[in-house]
Amino acid sequence: MATLVVLALVFVFVALRLWSVLGSRTGHEQTFAKPVERPAAPRAVPVVAGESTPSIGAESAPAPAAANGLRAIASADPSFDPQRFVEGAKSAYGMILEAYWRGDRETLGKLVDGEVADAFNHAITEREAAGETLDNRLIAIEQAQIEDARIDGGVASIRIRFDADIAAVTRDGEGNVVAGSTSDAVPTHDVWTFSRPVKSPDPNWMLTETDEAA
Repeated sequence: MATLVVLALVFVFVALRLWSVLGSRTGHEQTFAKPVERPAAPRAVPVVAGESTPSIGAESAPAPAAANGLRAIASADPSFDPQRFVEGAKSAYGMILEAYWRGDRETLGKLVDGEVADAFNHAITEREAAGETLDNRLIAIEQAQIEDARIDGGVASIRIRFDADIAAVTRDGEGNVVAGSTSDAVPTHDVWTFSRPVKSPDPNWMLTETDEAA
């Protein structure tokens, strides 16, 4: 069981900022309580077989502040591998953003938990009520770095920063562009936290927090 969330293998179903990306801040729609529209953003992280993936950039070594937490997670779960986790997290980043953009609540329900899930659902509902759709595309994940890691009450949490390029467009009910451009990619910087009970038989990690990187 890969600690990294190969959700692709587990669930088989197959991120500017939540508004643009997610639509409010989970992507950049406006801010995360309501996804933002600009480009906006792995319990172990899903990876879907056969799914096309964006260009992947360099991986950074975990930040020094994360060292103790990563050791604690590896001690509690010998199968945990930081590098594999980052690979899975990058796949999850793209899958979650794409699901949010197309309003796929079912897929989001398998990858996102808690208040983050509520924020996504709220943003999708508002977008649907306005008769708008998102025509966004994750061009590249330039870098992904683990910034922090910890175990609290038997739950492992890993915070990872994503630097990505996203092309985003918002269309009205008639298909007219009301915001954004498909020809320009906007640099996006997000910090997502994935969590997972270390003793759970389920190897998947869930997205439990999102924020814009400083």
